[in-house]
Amino acid sequence: MPLPDLPSTSDSRPPLSRRIFAALLATLLFATLMLLNLLQMCSILLWPFSRRYFRAVNRWAAKSFWGAVVAAARRCYGVEVRLSGDPPPAAENAIVVLNHQGMADIPVLLDVASRTERLGDLKWFAKDVIKWVPGVGWGLLFLDCIFLKRNWAADQDSIRATFQRLITARIPCWIVTFVEGTRTRPEKLEASRRYAAEHDLPLLDHLLLPRTKGFTATVSGMRNHVQAIYDCTIGYVDGVPSLGQWIQGRMPVVNFDFRRIEIGDLPRDPEALSAWLMERWKIKDRRLDIYYRTGAFPVADPL
Repeated sequence: MPLPDLPSTSDSRPPLSRRIFAALLATLLFATLMLLNLLQMCSILLWPFSRRYFRAVNRWAAKSFWGAVVAAARRCYGVEVRLSGDPPPAAENAIVVLNHQGMADIPVLLDVASRTERLGDLKWFAKDVIKWVPGVGWGLLFLDCIFLKRNWAADQDSIRATFQRLITARIPCWIVTFVEGTRTRPEKLEASRRYAAEHDLPLLDHLLLPRTKGFTATVSGMRNHVQAIYDCTIGYVDGVPSLGQWIQGRMPVVNFDFRRIEIGDLPRDPEALSAWLMERWKIKDRRLDIYYRTGAFPVADPL
């Protein structure tokens, strides 16, 4: 079963002073984000003259805000992200696939990206509605991110256009995708397992079945621009924190398993690529099972 939510009990709540500090810090971060949104809007003036400088301004804005989030998590919230597996390479374009358990997954990934100076290069797959949200949504609009309506007929043209911009302009990138499509919850896992049983697909214990269509399109479209797939697995301790619990410092340790796979090792046929991802998710599910039982990710992939 997926890890339950981190308990929220009266005796585990942080002191009032810490909760006030967390609220003030969150307010400061949001105000900073809104100021950076204004800068991003002004950067449109650069677009007719230099798209390179336009993107440089927006890369700096993303790096600055996400860097502040990482610094707050480390220094103020006391969060330690422990990395296992392959060390994240520097200056490499990649497709990053992760399991999705909660909003706290995002600052965890930001911490890892900051270690290789890739914060400004993150390109997210996000729900289309997010682009209308002040702050984060508006900011992502300026970063060549991919907004999805969850309808392949409606999404495929915009996905291809975004990939073409990244390739033509030779834009450095980590393309981030939560291929399960939504956060893992017990009722969603039950529905996923029913679907798997009906269609002769793997029965996973901790993960939802991955949505392979978007993944195969991403690999096919970006194969000549990225060098690797990063298979990343987030392992929380005692439960999945809410964003509020994260800000209050309720999650001091998070484990992050990082696996690098050469893009050339992946099959080119879409059906074979889909099968590859499904097999990778079976391995990820077993790795999570070992992690939940032992507290550590295995060094080698379990059979």
